[in-house]
Amino acid sequence: MTWRRVAVVCGLALVTGVFAVLVSARHGFFDLRVYHGAINYWADGRGSLYDFVVDNSYYGFTYPPFAALVMAPMAVLSLTAAQVVSVAATIPATLLVLWWLLSPTIRRQGWTTWYALGLAAALTIAFEPVRETVNFGQVNLLLLALVGGDLLLGVARGRRWAGVGVGLATAIKLTPGIFIVYLLVTRRWRAAIVAAATAAVATLVAAALMPDMSLVFWTEALWNTDRVGDLAFISNQSLQGAVARLNPGHPSTALWGLTVVASLAVWFVRSRRAVAAGDEFSGFALTGVLGCLISPVTWVHHLVWLGPALVLLVDRAAGASTTRRRRGLLAFAAAVYALLCSRLVWVFATSYDSPWGWLLSNSYVWASLALLIGLPVPGAAASADRPRESPRVVAVPT
Repeated sequence: MTWRRVAVVCGLALVTGVFAVLVSARHGFFDLRVYHGAINYWADGRGSLYDFVVDNSYYGFTYPPFAALVMAPMAVLSLTAAQVVSVAATIPATLLVLWWLLSPTIRRQGWTTWYALGLAAALTIAFEPVRETVNFGQVNLLLLALVGGDLLLGVARGRRWAGVGVGLATAIKLTPGIFIVYLLVTRRWRAAIVAAATAAVATLVAAALMPDMSLVFWTEALWNTDRVGDLAFISNQSLQGAVARLNPGHPSTALWGLTVVASLAVWFVRSRRAVAAGDEFSGFALTGVLGCLISPVTWVHHLVWLGPALVLLVDRAAGASTTRRRRGLLAFAAAVYALLCSRLVWVFATSYDSPWGWLLSNSYVWASLALLIGLPVPGAAASADRPRESPRVVAVPT
């Protein structure tokens, strides 16, 4: 009955909403305050974007100058108006990503569209990276939509504009540049060239309009790690963060490098296998996970890039050939989802100097590694679980 399904979706949304209100940290749109403050500081002629620092902190604008051009409308908005715009843009972007990821599974399984999307949206409310993104006023979900739309609708279907979204996302915030590497590794040369050219053109436009600030960013601000905070801070759930928490005073660069190389090797093999089998979804999910692992700084809100991997697990479970495999994949997805709703790592924010404290303080890092290694991709049992006529299929040049 429709009314029962409406009640289930509303009830789940109420539960996850109450959970989010009770457990979420109150960040007061801190990152948005940085964006808004820096843009207005620059627009009012008081100095460079990179001179601005939020009161009573050492945090300032850390994005490339092109991001400032995109955010320039904040110069005519009050902070409250900017907060409203941030939330109003993030919600539809999140729903759009869920639709792109889930719609093929919904069609294949014959699920009721609004019901499946409603359940997914309700569960997303409790997901800590999403909560953190909204509470900080961050741009993560907007970039995820930009990259996801490009890969799933553009690259996977061989569109002429494929790569533009990845390029723009990279020009706004450098970390999505890992998806240009992904396009190169999987030999989608045209899309890789379009992505790199788009990022380069956007960066050059910003340099032409803001030469002084571009010089400051590329020669000084980009390399000043103090601007982003302490690498050992508990919110840094990257491999670098895990290594830094072993010895906060002197993190081992060699150990971090080894973990990055190992992660790249696993990703290289698995992403190439996925795309060679025509599975762009797996490539997208694996690359999002890799980006979180190898970035020097991956705050908890950056882990929205793990979202596609969780949806992928549900997709594979829905198409699993055996009940045992279906249950195993759903259990994997549920365990990672529950962990990434729990705020567990924050319990060890100041107590990660013991073996158990260090192990548990890096729980989200281990979840990312489990996804990188354990996501089912074609070439193994997963190939029998996924129909070859998937709408995500794309021919790979040889």
